[in-house]
Order: sequence, then C-alpha cells, then structure tokens
Amino acid sequence: MIDGEYVVELRDGTIKQVNPFTGTEVWTVPGRGNRPLGVPRPDPRPLEPGQDRRACAFCQDRYLETPPEKSRVVRVEGGFDTRYWTAAEALFATVAEFRRVPNLFEILSYEYWHLNYGYELSEWIRQRKDDYLAFPAGREHVLSVVTAKLRASGLSPQVIAALGEQDLLHRASAFFGGGHDVVIARRHFVDGAADDSALASSGTLTPDEHGVFLAYTVESAERMLMINRYARYVTVFQNWLKPAGASFDHLHKQLVAIDEHGNQQASTLRRLAANPNVFNEAAVGYAARRGLVIAENEHAVAFAGFGHRYPTIEVFSKSEASFPWEHAPEEVRGMSDLLHAMHAATGPDVPCNEEWHYRPVDTPLAMPWRIMLKWRISTLAGFEGATKIYLNTIAPGTLRDRVVARLRELRDLGVLAPGLAIAEEATTAPNPLRYRR
Repeated sequence: MIDGEYVVELRDGTIKQVNPFTGTEVWTVPGRGNRPLGVPRPDPRPLEPGQDRRACAFCQDRYLETPPEKSRVVRVEGGFDTRYWTAAEALFATVAEFRRVPNLFEILSYEYWHLNYGYELSEWIRQRKDDYLAFPAGREHVLSVVTAKLRASGLSPQVIAALGEQDLLHRASAFFGGGHDVVIARRHFVDGAADDSALASSGTLTPDEHGVFLAYTVESAERMLMINRYARYVTVFQNWLKPAGASFDHLHKQLVAIDEHGNQQASTLRRLAANPNVFNEAAVGYAARRGLVIAENEHAVAFAGFGHRYPTIEVFSKSEASFPWEHAPEEVRGMSDLLHAMHAATGPDVPCNEEWHYRPVDTPLAMPWRIMLKWRISTLAGFEGATKIYLNTIAPGTLRDRVVARLRELRDLGVLAPGLAIAEEATTAPNPLRYRR
C-alpha cells in the first residue's frame, strides 16, 4: 500500500484496503460480491392471534421472564416518558416502547466486579432490591428468574432446591447492580404483520421512535458508568439476527461495563495521540476524497468504511463533545436520524452488528462519537485465519452505491427524517468533525 492511501485498486479489479486505525488488511476480489445479502425465509408461517406479543422472552406479554427492569419508556400524550424501577405488580399496567433490563447471562458478572475489585451494591441500589423483594410479586419474580437461570446453566432441580431461598435471592444482586444491560424495543414483528417473516428492525421504526431508542441507550450507558467506579468503558452494540450473534430475532441493544479499553480502542488512541486530527484526515476526509460519502445532515456524516472485515457503514458525529451523553439533544437526534436511514437502507433481512465507539472516560484525548454498522454477510474461513488478510465481498465504492440508491427510494417514500443530504448533495467540508475544539 502507498503511504497515506487506505484503498488501492489493482489492474484486475482487486481492491486492497487497510484500516487507518487498526491496521486490518482487507481485500475485495472481483466476482465474489454477486450474492444475495439477506437471510432467506423460504416458508413464512402465519401469525396466530397474539403471537406478535409473545414470540420470545423479550416480548411484551412475557415481562416476567426477564430480570427486574431498571427503566422503561412509555408513550404519553405528546411524546414519550421514561419511568424507573417499575414494581413487579405494575409491569403490565403500561406498555413499554423500550425497556432496560439486566442481561440474564452477563459477559462480566457481578461476581467478576465483586471478587476482583470489591464492588458492592450502593446503598440506594440495595434499597431498591429490598423494596422490590418486599412485595410477594417481586419476590416471586426474582426467584423465578434466578431459578430459570440456574436451570439453563445446567443445574438439576434437586441441586437448585437444596440451595434455599436466601441463597437464590443473594444471587439476584446482579439483577439490580450488575454491569450488563439490554435495551429492548417493544415490537418483535412490525405492526399488522401477517406472518413471521415481517420482523421489526431498527430501520422499520419511525425516525421519532429511533430517536427515543438512541437517546435512551445513551442515557443508559451514562447511568451504568455512574454506578460502577471501576468501569473504564461501557461498550454498546446491537446484534441483529442470529447470524450476527443475536439470541433472539427481537430488536435490542446491549451495554457492557468493562475494565479495559480493548486492543482496538488502544490502537486508535495511539493514532490519535500522534495526530489529534486523525479522524478528520484518515476517516471522513479520506472518504470524501475517495467519493465514499453516503449521506450527511447538520450533526452527522455517514460513509462507506474501509479496512473492515465486513462491509461497514460508518456514522460520525460532528459534535464538539466526545461523550454521547454530553451531546445536545439535537446532536443525538442528528446521529439517530442518519443511523436510522442506514438501517432502513440495509433492510431487516440483512444480519448486522451496530458498534458504538467514543472517548473512554479515563483518557484526556478528545475523539468523536461514531457508530459502525457492519453487514454480517460472509463467514471468516481458513484463508483469513492463515494470513490475517480478510476477504470483504463488497468494496467500499460498491457499498456506497448500493446504500445511496436505496436511500433515494426511501426518501421518495417519505420514511426518512428530513434534512438528509444524500451522496453528491452532501457538502462534507474539510474538517467537519469538531471534536478537537
């Protein structure tokens, strides 16, 4: 590769890419991208009455199958309202458009933080746990979920019964002060779906609904950092469809508190320390020079990424703020509108991961909030493992053209938020990211 060039096309059409932040090497070989992108659904089955509300454990008729929720967003006249710590006996009194619940199987468990750092529930969280357990419905709910977790972990009913009620309730601390949460959307299928192929994805939400979804997730990430002084980062991601790692084909995001940055973040921080303007120069600026910008609005810009193992759309905030929760409401909404458009253009049948990146709380280096939308349409195999050169079947330019064409169709249908400048309509002035200010 030529120094400073991250995308090079050879004479035969092979495109070689390098990620400017991680150094990941990717090739796109001619002829390997002509394949369907979505997950085939050959035999959709009609939905029975009410099945849309009980299709999986995340559905609205099955609130008691998840741990006690930490908050929920409900519709009210004129908009949405966030409500915290709903009691077990009131779970079905309202319908949650979005709800935040602990993950039943944490990546880093409560015991991880407790044994390695001495982490304990704060007084107000402990009080919340006691209040929830003080009512029979809450106590029964917690015991039921703890038992289900132990059973799923392989323990026999006899072993579980021998533990005793107090032991089971002690294990519920993770439900109140743990570090792995799930933000769940209401719908499993789109409203009015006739069969089980009509899944509700990020792109099938309205722009207003997606705006609430994103802002609610931002608030949830900040709250998670507030309750655990030992967390250095909260990683936020969304797995859509089983090929992308989802347990349920039900729209949800995950938030995990971790005590390290991870190699990718560490590599990015090294590049940033050497060149504070690297995100303008090697990301958005380079994409603009290569004609890879997909769309832009007042607060964010999206482009076809390069040097990724999978076809990736990158969405960057233009805000001066490094932390998502320090963005102004209109800046968060700008990110949401652009991300929603990328999801809508991707379509609900394409497995994908949404990955959030932002400044870790323990670094002084400013960096922009950015979200990667990765299409999981290929499987890594022996060639990649042996060479660490990854084969991405869709080149950045092809990805840009596909998404742009679909965005224009969706805008004509009126399903995207206003203010979206697509492709050549985007100005993408030099140094559009203001994080250095």
